[in-house]
Amino acid sequence: MNRIFLDVHALQTVPPSNLNRDDTGAPKSAVYGGVPRARVSSQAWKRATRTYFTDEQLLEPAELGVRTKKVAEVLAARITALDPAISGAAALKLAAEVIHGATGSKIEVPQRKRTEKEDGAESAAPTSKYLMFLSARQLDGLAQIAVDGAADIKTYLKDKENKARAKEIADTRHSVDIALFGRMVADSADINVDAAVQVAHAISVHRVENESDYYTAVDDENTDAEPGAGMIGTVDFNSATLYRYAALNVHQLRKNLGEGLREDEPLTTPVRRAVEAFVHGFIASLPTGKINTFGNHTLPDAVIVKLRTTRPVSFASVFEEPVRGEDGGYVKEACERLAQYVLSVERAYGDEDSTQTWVLRVGASTEKLAGLGEEIPSLTTLVTSVGQAVADHMEHGG
Repeated sequence: MNRIFLDVHALQTVPPSNLNRDDTGAPKSAVYGGVPRARVSSQAWKRATRTYFTDEQLLEPAELGVRTKKVAEVLAARITALDPAISGAAALKLAAEVIHGATGSKIEVPQRKRTEKEDGAESAAPTSKYLMFLSARQLDGLAQIAVDGAADIKTYLKDKENKARAKEIADTRHSVDIALFGRMVADSADINVDAAVQVAHAISVHRVENESDYYTAVDDENTDAEPGAGMIGTVDFNSATLYRYAALNVHQLRKNLGEGLREDEPLTTPVRRAVEAFVHGFIASLPTGKINTFGNHTLPDAVIVKLRTTRPVSFASVFEEPVRGEDGGYVKEACERLAQYVLSVERAYGDEDSTQTWVLRVGASTEKLAGLGEEIPSLTTLVTSVGQAVADHMEHGG
């Protein structure tokens, strides 16, 4: 099929918050254009997007994967569900052997847990040394392998055909989140999955300095003769208008999904569903760092989605010179700059005719973005429109 890229751009204002902390507990930051900016890492927003798939039921459980070191426990539960006669301990051993055969990763009880067992603690379950990312259907397939070879799993997996089948199961029928965000298997690079999505670190369009909140907590049982706080502390925060960007490589997504999530549907259906879930999830999700402290539940002020056949294009360069906010805020000036820059860069590089654009915006401050593309009244309509355009392109564009 022809190359297709979806660029998702968003401007989102976040009040005092600490969405994504560094190792000191302060909001992450970056220097861009010679000034400090607020920053939210790509990992934080990818995690928020994946979580949103489940929380908002954008995708069915069978379309998602599990990323965990406790992969043996997850697989063991499926093994006992297939064959209740297999005990829990036996299922864990089977799971460890099957995962090792399929991925090359050793599944063992951590040394610390082994020491605890020697000291009389309860027996610990084996784990992988790093996070393993497997789809629901891959786990179901590996569970069947374990049941088939339960009598002597080591001998069963020494058979070349059985081992090849286990490895094939681990490398096919990927879930939507694996197809989107990719997977690295350190012990078996040939079953790695190249990510279809690239998510940029969100940065503020203006200069930002972190602040610190000094707080106290009162002991409810203190009497009038016991003045003062029961606890004192500080929490760092900032507030910012963020430029967020993600690029979705649709042809890579199609390759990753392979033959589709269900046997009775055309390939365009799972690809479209994955595209729609990502666009919805990326736009509407929010990292939850310190969310109970700040309650910073906002949505983007403006969203621009572009369907391209050339290459992804970020508009971060327009904010290399920080927005000054001379009118008392940052959104209006950011939108004015963005509107002018988008037209200029596409005219300069000849992308106008090959690009389809949708705009979702809220409030008068974003009015300069009107006219950049088809204005969409709601997120639901935007998601449907983008999904239909992608499906049409796949059907008619190759």
